[in-house]
Amino acid sequence: MLKVKRLFRSILRLVLPIVVLVVLAGVSASIWLVHTSARLQPNSYLMTPAKYGLLSARGAQVTDEKWPNHDGTMARGWLLRGTENSPAVVLLHKYGADRSYELNLGVKLSEATNFTVLMPDLRGHGESPVVQTSTFGQNESEDTLAAVDFLRTLKTPDGVPIVGSKIGIYGVELGALAALRAASKDRAITSLALDSVPADSSAVISNAVEHRYPFGSAVTSHLAGFGAPIYFYKDSFSDVSVCETGKTVPDRHFLLLAGLDSPTLQASTTKLGRCMQGVGADVESKYDLSPSGYSIMTASLDKSQDYEQRIIDFFRTSLVTMDGLQ
Repeated sequence: MLKVKRLFRSILRLVLPIVVLVVLAGVSASIWLVHTSARLQPNSYLMTPAKYGLLSARGAQVTDEKWPNHDGTMARGWLLRGTENSPAVVLLHKYGADRSYELNLGVKLSEATNFTVLMPDLRGHGESPVVQTSTFGQNESEDTLAAVDFLRTLKTPDGVPIVGSKIGIYGVELGALAALRAASKDRAITSLALDSVPADSSAVISNAVEHRYPFGSAVTSHLAGFGAPIYFYKDSFSDVSVCETGKTVPDRHFLLLAGLDSPTLQASTTKLGRCMQGVGADVESKYDLSPSGYSIMTASLDKSQDYEQRIIDFFRTSLVTMDGLQ
């Protein structure tokens, strides 16, 4: 018996350091994956208002604006002012994109409706981002509320508010997650067009890691999900699912979109639609787009135009025609 105990202790002394090293390596790798995903590679804008303005008189009216976030950091975005006391729409891009991805839709939406349109860069995105690190929807929802606050400060030279009482938000993936969470806190956000909605912030991280490190993605995406609460420990990483959030936004107009180009996001968006049944929201859905807004930049001109028209028609109807849920 004594020999067995000695053998066991010897094996333990041999194996325990290896186990500790493996655990530490796993934790370090998970934190590193989140860190590299949160700090994106810098990219140039696909298009700027200066260039777009050469093709469109409305595009030439886009201004570059900055405003404070609720945590004291600064945000920036392109703004198209509409007619006084008209609704406003905020366009939020996906992870890895930036405000230039929404410029064409923003100009067309402004031309079709005369709404005020704001196109922000989300945290960590765009050329030389003001805030260097993305939080995958944790702080972006509060940033969206700060953007809505900024819209409410806009006035004409005569002091008349430019933005009325109704706000709409269009969001893709990370932008959709931020939009839904913001709407749960501000009832003035009455209309939401959400495309490819992830299940939660961890899903955004997993998707980002999978695309950035496709080799062994099943392992790396799970590692990143484990490391997120550690990396964002100062911000109290609270990852409420969109299904739970969706149940808290009754009496709103929703357009839920997803497509075959991202089966995981298609599944989570479809689940969100089911979760919202019976909560009193007006939900229109289309889950079989090809492609969805997640990959719309690769679509043909005809498909892109059809997609943009769907978004424009939704906001024109939900923000103006409808005074309440039918």
